[in-house]
Amino acid sequence: MTKPTSSRRTAHPVKLVLLVEDEATLAEVIADNLEAEGYRVEIAPDGKQGLEAWQALTPNLIVLDVMLPYVNGFDVCKEMRARGDTTPVLFLSAKGQADDRVTGLSVGGDDYLTKPFHLPEFLLRVGNMLKRQQWSSEASTVVDKVAFGGNEVNFRTWVATLATGQQELLGERELKIFKLLTERAGEVVSRDDILDEVWGEDAFPSSRTVDNFVLRLRKLFEPNPSEPTYIHTIWGVGYKFTPEGNPEDA
Repeated sequence: MTKPTSSRRTAHPVKLVLLVEDEATLAEVIADNLEAEGYRVEIAPDGKQGLEAWQALTPNLIVLDVMLPYVNGFDVCKEMRARGDTTPVLFLSAKGQADDRVTGLSVGGDDYLTKPFHLPEFLLRVGNMLKRQQWSSEASTVVDKVAFGGNEVNFRTWVATLATGQQELLGERELKIFKLLTERAGEVVSRDDILDEVWGEDAFPSSRTVDNFVLRLRKLFEPNPSEPTYIHTIWGVGYKFTPEGNPEDA
């Protein structure tokens, strides 16, 4: 195979980022900033070489331009997802319309950033995606998705598709709380258990903090948040998730 990338290495590589970008100057700027953050970076200048590098290098994260020579970024991502690859993908594009963002997510992208972008925001998104990937690996489960009442939550991408068709990116603690509730569906999960599992035993948030996160989840998923169908309050104890929408007399 022809070598598809230019190799750039840091003294102490932590994570490998594959950057698929045909604008050479922009690729240099992005790579320099990623390396300054301690990442190892490999660059592919078109979609064809990007596919080859993705398969050959098994990177931790793909930064993928949409408008590429030979194979566009959407098709690159779609092909790798069809092969079962779950590497996080951050799309970069000059196209900022809602339809383009939806397309990027529908083909398997995890995030979408419109050019021109603010470099600190880009670096923050990269860091957050890599943290999510690490958490997903540590908390791997036999199910990647949970569907209920027309809603679907993808635990790999952190994207919730609501019954209305709208997509929302969940925050880390929202996702962890919801994941804990779904893993123990039909059981009462105490606020103390949620605090220990999501915040850790060394953190000291109040139980009201849990209530606020649950309220946010209800606003997303419940037809009527004030009369919940799926996420029930068990007064004085905690919460119970009932995916079939069973009524609760709590």
